[in-house]
Amino acid sequence: MRVFVSAGEPSGDLHGANLVRALHHQRPGLQISGFGGELIAAAGCSLLYPLADHAVIGLTQAAASVPHFWRILSLADRHFHENRPDVVVVIDNPGFHWWLAGTARKLGIPVVYFVAPQLWAWGGWRVGKMRRLVSRVLCTLPFEQEWYTARGVSATYIGHPYFDELRAQNLDVPFMTEQRAKPGIVIGLLPGSRRQELENNPPSLIRAAEIIHRERPDTRFLFACLKEEHRRRVAELVNETRLPIEVHAGRTPEIIELAHSTISVSGSVGLELLYRTTPSVVTFRVGRLGMVLAFLLKKVPHISLVNLLAGRELFPEFLSSQCEAEGMAGHILHWLNDEAAYSTLRRELITLRDRIAEPGACERAAQHVLEMAGATTRAAA
Repeated sequence: MRVFVSAGEPSGDLHGANLVRALHHQRPGLQISGFGGELIAAAGCSLLYPLADHAVIGLTQAAASVPHFWRILSLADRHFHENRPDVVVVIDNPGFHWWLAGTARKLGIPVVYFVAPQLWAWGGWRVGKMRRLVSRVLCTLPFEQEWYTARGVSATYIGHPYFDELRAQNLDVPFMTEQRAKPGIVIGLLPGSRRQELENNPPSLIRAAEIIHRERPDTRFLFACLKEEHRRRVAELVNETRLPIEVHAGRTPEIIELAHSTISVSGSVGLELLYRTTPSVVTFRVGRLGMVLAFLLKKVPHISLVNLLAGRELFPEFLSSQCEAEGMAGHILHWLNDEAAYSTLRRELITLRDRIAEPGACERAAQHVLEMAGATTRAAA
């Protein structure tokens, strides 16, 4: 039995790695190949191309990447002909994965979407593609199954795989001990991991830190970067200031746990903030064209997953084409200065976490993937 798995960005690489481990656990000897990153490869997937290292965001960057992704798609097509998988699993990253799903479906290979794109938020008209190209959607948010099913898409709610990862995390005890020995209230700064996020967000986060520190000199700041190359880029900006800011790579869980509160870029990190019940201000900075598109396409009242799950704004949001440092800093200062408001928010996060953070999503996803692969194998026999 053969499974092809594709992840096109760091978060997808993480979820894909956990899925690959669950597949191997349930079916030892399973042949798994695909696209992804270091994590998927380490979990036991034979990597054809490091797609997760080339995540793009924004129309300009996506357009420039078309020839590159076309070559990767050709690589997949050759692989499908030479080593036909019984099922293809795609993880998030809809731009490229629509094409990959189409390539698989032309050959009669079923496609499972794991961590599906948020069509209900930004592009409901694309549900026709999902219905046409995908055999089954494995929904990670409670309301998604009803939304997809009502539109004729086969969908099953399995829970969010991020909670599997969070339950398995082991925090770096020496790092935590070292940080807790230092004076000052920790404010976390989470700039995102995509190239455009790292270009747009750090200056705004540093400016917000300046405002916070001016009003509350007892604060200090920890930047949480995904990789060492990201850390170096942010450190160059931080070195131009005299603020008490440290920049770390690979310490996001520890920084979230240490932080009184954070300023974070909108994304799946919101689920980690929820899991650790750490209040956050959420930012998503785009260009002017991005703001126009957001106004035209956005169909939900919130950009934060935490707020969507809560059905109201727990984390203040700033979707903007401008620096919103004043507003972001204002919310952090409010939580610093109003202990009652801060404690109330923490209690609300605990209640939401206890309702949502159900483990086992990757094991449930693996069952569905193997079921689909087995049906293909039986049909070919």
